[in-house]
Amino acid sequence: MFDDVLTLKKLEIFLAFIKTGTLSEAAADLNMSTVSIHRAIHSLEEGLKCPLFRQEGRLLVPLPSARVLEERAEKIMADINEAVASTREAAGLFSSEFNLGALYSLTLNTVPRLIAGLKLRKGDLNIQLTLDSNSVLFNKLNNLQLDVILVSLEQQFNNPDYISLPLFSDDVLLAVPADSELASAEDVDLTSLKDETFVTLTQQFATHRDSLLAFDRAGFQPNVVMQVTDIFSLISMVSAGMGYAILPRRVESVFENKIKLIKLKGLEDIKQNISMVCLASRERDPRILSCIAECRTNDYL
Repeated sequence: MFDDVLTLKKLEIFLAFIKTGTLSEAAADLNMSTVSIHRAIHSLEEGLKCPLFRQEGRLLVPLPSARVLEERAEKIMADINEAVASTREAAGLFSSEFNLGALYSLTLNTVPRLIAGLKLRKGDLNIQLTLDSNSVLFNKLNNLQLDVILVSLEQQFNNPDYISLPLFSDDVLLAVPADSELASAEDVDLTSLKDETFVTLTQQFATHRDSLLAFDRAGFQPNVVMQVTDIFSLISMVSAGMGYAILPRRVESVFENKIKLIKLKGLEDIKQNISMVCLASRERDPRILSCIAECRTNDYL
């Protein structure tokens, strides 16, 4: 049975002394006094009830018992460090795994640049990317399945359970086929399209929310012929002439050969506010701190 004076701290001091060979160097390594080092080693011998060193002048020379303890203590300390790391990883903290969630449309520019920046800051991160809707990403964040999410927030968003960092604000525009008669228009009154067909994302997506707001302010219920679950399918539907859609400007540069985006007259104030969000309770996680720092120092539009 162990004596209660045998502690991990004393084993750490013992290993430092064995490694350096002198009390002064061990004290410097551990930011302690030589008296404290000597006292800890003496206390360790008392706790083990056997000598570890013999005195030769002013030197302490390790006995065979010290070499045995050195070998076993190194394994103990390694096992303790592994146990702590495994426990934290099981709790989703301080792991090399980093689970990032984002909207599909942010993979065109924002997400690749953020991942590249994170890799430069913290090269050991193993980044896993999840793409989904606003509501699903928030659910996964709350369930600790994701560390950080990139989502669209309403302008009045203010919740103490989350830390949010604005990245950019994006215009919401009308998407029409590239060969449409409307494609050359500078802007369009959405009210004039009340008899046209539309395609939308399903209701858990931020773009669906913005579309409803635009239609509501235009004063009509749209004739929605199809709802899809990702923005790339939506763009394909528009390109094929299935109907018009409401989309954020950020998709324009990649799909300009398939669709054209036109300003909505009188609705220019409808925007998507893209932000990085994490749980307030996990803000001090080093991986999340790295992500916050990266988001603060770069323009991700």
